[in-house]
Amino acid sequence: MRIIRDYQYVEPQDRGASVAIGNFDGVHRGHQAVIGLARAAGGDAPLGVLTFEPHPREYFAPESPPFRLMSAKARASRLEKLGIERLYEINFNAALAALTPEEFARKVIKDGLGLKHVVVGADFCFGNKRAGTVEDLRRFGEEMGFGVTVAEILEHEGGQVSSTAIREALTDGRPRDAAAQLGHWHRIEGTVIGGEQRGRELGYPTTNMSIDGLHPPKLGVYAVLVEVLTGEHKGHYHGAASIGVRPMFGENRPNLETFIFDFKGDLYGATLSIGLVEYLRPELKFDSLEALIEQMDADCARARDILEAL
Repeated sequence: MRIIRDYQYVEPQDRGASVAIGNFDGVHRGHQAVIGLARAAGGDAPLGVLTFEPHPREYFAPESPPFRLMSAKARASRLEKLGIERLYEINFNAALAALTPEEFARKVIKDGLGLKHVVVGADFCFGNKRAGTVEDLRRFGEEMGFGVTVAEILEHEGGQVSSTAIREALTDGRPRDAAAQLGHWHRIEGTVIGGEQRGRELGYPTTNMSIDGLHPPKLGVYAVLVEVLTGEHKGHYHGAASIGVRPMFGENRPNLETFIFDFKGDLYGATLSIGLVEYLRPELKFDSLEALIEQMDADCARARDILEAL
């Protein structure tokens, strides 16, 4: 997969793609449907996604609480697995935000990227102050020579499939409901960083990962699927993870600590993907380390049973 970040400097082989346009936070089933339509409409054209970095919401409200379901790197990895050949990850800045809908269609879609076909959701808006509608996009496509397909909003038994609904499910500690909309387990991807090694002292050595910049799921303990993406221990494992502030030790910055079952090895610096399967319990503060270890024993036993039943 090739990643293009500047629509004004595009190599000839990166033009003429059939693309899905959107933010693709989570790459959920609705996003996958839009990508499927772009694949069907493109014929022999490269399959692409046009998205923006930073997320426009981050650009316009930088002080707002973290809301992203995945980092840009994790999004790119997920899109590549879906067969995306061209990822147009365009820098969202003041100049881009100021483009009128017609300027966006002409300067970005037609002249800049030279796209053959674009697919958007029915609620798609674009251009300065989100003034452009899907009807405008269709008209610009006819005038400028690119095809336009509008995808219907995907529904599931709880309503519309959306990143907002997925965030709500994760906030409530319902990772299976989130997965039903995502079409895959919600995963937190990142690099293993150094910790206090308290888990090792307790007999439960853990990998530590930051969740800064991501929407925090409900704090507590989860049964998880672990994929080691880089390093000598690449592979798939089962485990139990804690997302929280470690109240036993007086810390207050949430992070993700994962105990990988039946694993021995050094993962510092490796990239991991942690899939949340089931919420086991909230964070607790125990009267003693012995009580904490006893609870961790119970958590891991329950997590093993859940994961082995998948």
